[in-house]
Amino acid sequence: MAAKIKDILGEETFIIEGAGGIFDVNVDGKLVYSKHETGEFPDEDSLVKEMQAL
Repeated sequence: MAAKIKDILGEETFIIEGAGGIFDVNVDGKLVYSKHETGEFPDEDSLVKEMQAL
């Protein structure tokens, strides 16, 4: 997923380690996706499209 974001958006990504299987995606401090809320990992293509729209 990090490679796709880099290729399409030209942005570097980084991981902030947590616990409990939480996987959140934040862009400029805005929560874009939360596995904690949905219960599943995001579809990469859908997530990148949502990020492009910001």
